[in-house]
Amino acid sequence: MRTDRVREAMAAVDRRDFLPDDQLRFADADQPLRIGHGATCSQPSTVEQMLELLDAQPGQKVLDVGSGSGWTTALLAHLVGADGSVVGVEIEPDLVESGQANLRTAEVDGARIEQAEPGRVGRPESAPFDRILVSAEARRLPEPLVGQLADGGRMVIPVRGELVVVDRDGDEVRTRALGSFRFVPLRAVED
Repeated sequence: MRTDRVREAMAAVDRRDFLPDDQLRFADADQPLRIGHGATCSQPSTVEQMLELLDAQPGQKVLDVGSGSGWTTALLAHLVGADGSVVGVEIEPDLVESGQANLRTAEVDGARIEQAEPGRVGRPESAPFDRILVSAEARRLPEPLVGQLADGGRMVIPVRGELVVVDRDGDEVRTRALGSFRFVPLRAVED
């Protein structure tokens, strides 16, 4: 299910701009790379698959949970274009700072990274979101995030080793799980 839009975004947003110096030599490798604080910049093929499933469209409002280095935030900003908006949230303060700097250096418009609050997932005060991308693995589907989806919205999130697509249609929520994936744990909420 590869689309030209996602391929174009992957080509336009250079992963190198979002990696620490000691990882630059691996930037073209299809593998997760360490960015510090137990976090990784996910492997490109996984990010591409997640973006395909998410299907972010121009003009949409997107939440990027576990924004890490800011790479996925920048990719999402490319996909939603000048009329869209992306807010990334990250729990690790040093990664918030470096992610913000990476977005500035890469001259990414329409996107920002904010500090996640311990014990709370997402940005309920800014909801609803048309799309939510989660780049950290939950033990179960976080209901607070489902509640932040707009009517007609979609979320892609790793849950217990599977990539889960969540679609909201009014009060109806449909989920489907795909394949096996490994991510760092979602630390914001796990009750």
